[in-house]
Amino acid sequence: MFLYHAVMEDPPDWIAEFTVTPKQFGAHLDAVVDSGRTPVTISALADHLAGRAPLPARPVLLTFDDGFADLPGPTAEALAARDLSATAYLTTGAIAPGGRSLLPPAPMMTLAETVRLEQSGMEIGSHTVTHAQLDTLAPRELTHELRASRAVLEDTLGHDVRHLAYPHGYNSGRVRRTAAAAGYETATAVRHALSSDHDEHHRIARLIVRRGHTLTEVEDWLDGRGARVAPYRDSAKTVAWRWYRRSRAVVRGPVFAG
Repeated sequence: MFLYHAVMEDPPDWIAEFTVTPKQFGAHLDAVVDSGRTPVTISALADHLAGRAPLPARPVLLTFDDGFADLPGPTAEALAARDLSATAYLTTGAIAPGGRSLLPPAPMMTLAETVRLEQSGMEIGSHTVTHAQLDTLAPRELTHELRASRAVLEDTLGHDVRHLAYPHGYNSGRVRRTAAAAGYETATAVRHALSSDHDEHHRIARLIVRRGHTLTEVEDWLDGRGARVAPYRDSAKTVAWRWYRRSRAVVRGPVFAG
């Protein structure tokens, strides 16, 4: 499962590392086509994990976080031109009129474009309201981030939204349980690992695509090489970083920075 953010030539500095150029993106999509893998949406993976329906023999998931302005335009067009499905996780506070988020300034899509994005072949999921680090929030704030973002998307699209992506990939056992209670059938993290049939429904691994990744690395991932396979236990470093961020949040409040 690949995680993209923005596809643009001249991104803001804060997101540049996680942005690929249109030329890079086109090469990645061509590699997907050439790999013989079948792109599927997160709902297809959810059906497989729940035993409701099988996946194709060589599936791949292409996901996009946040909702940058390129998504309903050239990015969706590049996918549609190759008949590739994808999943977009949208930060509602960053795209809704009068909304508020922790994301720094950047060109963003609008909430009204969500319907067009879905019509282009993308499945829509939630990426919370403000893009907060969910594992640092109090229970009431956490529930609001999960339920309010889902409600905004459902009101816009006119159907259930069953899938979530954790901002920054940050989560915990409490966050995962709250996500399930809020009605999300799956939730994706980051983990920079290959997902598997045994992956956790509310901590599905994704490979984050950075500007510095080479086409060869992408091709290796498509061939199942070059990354560890989830699930696996959190490292001591990950646990320590979580506790540091929680302590920082007590002092500074919600922040964007990972």
